[in-house]
Amino acid sequence: MSKPPIIPETTAAGIAVDPRTLERVIPESRRPDGTVRKQIKIRPGFTPQEDVRRFRGTRQAQMDANALPKGHIIGWAPPPQAAVPPASKAGMSKAQKKNEKRKEKRKEKREETTKVKDNWDDDDEGEAEGATTPAGSAPAGKANEGAHTPENPNWAAAPDAKQDSKTGADAEGLADKLDKLEVR
Repeated sequence: MSKPPIIPETTAAGIAVDPRTLERVIPESRRPDGTVRKQIKIRPGFTPQEDVRRFRGTRQAQMDANALPKGHIIGWAPPPQAAVPPASKAGMSKAQKKNEKRKEKRKEKREETTKVKDNWDDDDEGEAEGATTPAGSAPAGKANEGAHTPENPNWAAAPDAKQDSKTGADAEGLADKLDKLEVR
């Protein structure tokens, strides 16, 4: 049998369990003048007013049990500890394997299409992706600044089927207007 604790656990009213007799008692204590109070036995089933807990209904008790910890932010979920590995291919049916392949392809396609520039001030996507230009030449974006290309569309400079009927003078007039419109 283990030894009883030196300082027994007590309730709010000071009631403790006597380790020898296993009865509930208020242990003896010393008064400020040095005299000793006697140990007081507590009848079985008696609960002093200090030990009576406040009544909590079933719904209130359930809410207390489900309460969020102090300082918790509503809607915040901690990041996952580790990525969940996909289920082994052996335990999957034919349809599940097919769906898994489709899901992977959609994921790859989504990653390709959702490429967003890191900085809006960065005019040259080629430089952001790590493309290099030969020494002594201007960057690709600067050389073809006014030209219409599939990567860098410029609808003002794009060829138009209706424009073939216009004269060269109209084209020069349009070019002058575009030069005036450029913001520098």
